[in-house]
Amino acid sequence: MALAHEIVMSRGFQLKPSDPAEGSLEKRVQSIVHKAFWDCLEVQLGEDPPTYDHAIKLLGEIKETLLSFLLPGHSRLRKQINEVVDLDLIKQEAENGALDINKVVEFIISMMGTLCAPARDEEIRKLRDITAIVPLFKAIFSVLDLMKIDMANFAVSSIRPHLMQQSVEYERTKFQEFIEKQHNALDFTQRWLEEAANSLVNSGADATLAPAGAAASVGPAFCPLTVHNHAYMSLLRWNHRHTPFPETLLMDQSRFEEMQMALEQLTVVAAVLLIAYNVAGAALSGLPGFADKLKGIVNVLLAGMHIPSFNMNETLATIGEKLCVEVNSCLSQHGFTQLSADKAAVLKGQTQAVVKPDNSVRKLIDSRIQTFLMSYLDSSHHKSSPVVPGGLVPIQKELEEIAVKFSRLVNYNKMVFAPHYEKILKEILSKDESHSMGKSAGQG
Repeated sequence: MALAHEIVMSRGFQLKPSDPAEGSLEKRVQSIVHKAFWDCLEVQLGEDPPTYDHAIKLLGEIKETLLSFLLPGHSRLRKQINEVVDLDLIKQEAENGALDINKVVEFIISMMGTLCAPARDEEIRKLRDITAIVPLFKAIFSVLDLMKIDMANFAVSSIRPHLMQQSVEYERTKFQEFIEKQHNALDFTQRWLEEAANSLVNSGADATLAPAGAAASVGPAFCPLTVHNHAYMSLLRWNHRHTPFPETLLMDQSRFEEMQMALEQLTVVAAVLLIAYNVAGAALSGLPGFADKLKGIVNVLLAGMHIPSFNMNETLATIGEKLCVEVNSCLSQHGFTQLSADKAAVLKGQTQAVVKPDNSVRKLIDSRIQTFLMSYLDSSHHKSSPVVPGGLVPIQKELEEIAVKFSRLVNYNKMVFAPHYEKILKEILSKDESHSMGKSAGQG
């Protein structure tokens, strides 16, 4: 189920060759075994007359691999492979001292060139330059392994459209099998949705959070879609280290964490750019390319901001200095007066203050990002996308990319687990409604 989900959700998904880590026990054992095998082959082929037992086994493996690449309509190529790499005939020739192994290998390389992807043409060319038979066998198997990966990735891209049609029902069925065997399999999902409902009630959120066109909620009552979307938004502020992730979203946890880190960086980037433009005044507004230049500089300095050893205080101090230099350079270049010492100090100080999560500029940017993403979720059933709020234009491209990814994840997750969500939300909202009515009766 996890592999099918990965193929559907990650359009760039590709299988990659598996290689043990350098220095690992698996790598050392693999190296020892491979060396012993190739050394044995070298000894056999170096005998007088040569012994071809190992070589013929390798030719058999190569033949099976080449045949596995063929489609049903490749009858001519199949016939050629079976005729040239005829193991019984090759054994007879070896026993009678008449085997020309180089001729067989040349055919194999030629067939590999016919069957490989264009990206492997260079590897095939290099094979033709190898003259020693043992290194050539080793190189052939290396290229065949790459061709297997290419073939598997081609198959993945071919089945993706068909898999997408079936994946919702498939994942739903597999998850149902899981929860039937696992007691309390939706505990964390229940808690996640309950906390979202409680958060809405406690924050005094009103009907403006509801989807466009929805009826206004009265009091603490919210429609299921509002609570559900609010719950998804909470995943972008999740404490992944200490809070269990909802069971229905476990396969996408890494994606949500990746988006969360990207949004945190975008928040800081947008905040310091807003500060720079506010301090510099109208002189910089409208200058083509300058915002992108500043954004590039800030992004480079913030790279790795989620690594434990990263020092945000020092980095923001450096960013403040760099912004002053760039702003003054730009002002001078366009005939404006450079920043005064006081304004430069303000720019540096306000930039460093962004380190605090409760910084007013940072909170403003964060709030606007959250509003945009919520609006994007609400507009997912409409053709038009929400307008990017003020202050976020410099990060619009990156923000919209995240919004699209976020919306796709959410909508797919809703489709797969809709029956479970509907049941849980109905219970939560009916409980809240009963509680609300009880309070009203008590007040009366």
